[in-house]
Amino acid sequence: MIFIIREPATSEQISQMAETYFGLMIKLAVDVEREILAGGGELHADCEQALLEDGSQQENVWGADWYPELKRVGFESLINIRPRQQNRGIEIQSPVIREKIEVIVRRLLEVN
Repeated sequence: MIFIIREPATSEQISQMAETYFGLMIKLAVDVEREILAGGGELHADCEQALLEDGSQQENVWGADWYPELKRVGFESLINIRPRQQNRGIEIQSPVIREKIEVIVRRLLEVN
């Protein structure tokens, strides 16, 4: 189940988003401009599509993962391959974009 998260997620939302990967991981697309995310799809591209349909601009949407048990953000996704934005691999290269994603993901998904 894909959720677009604008405010801190509930424990139930996080559990539902994590179901696809047995509670271990949530695939995400994060809009670094609007500071929202979509999570819970089987593919990062599914989450990306949900944000695009919600009005996000593709150049602002990056793929990431959230590991709820480890409280760790991952920065690898096929949707991150975009040479025109100087990102030639699956891992986000820009420290500025990585930091923005880390802050957004933790604000919206890190349940204490």
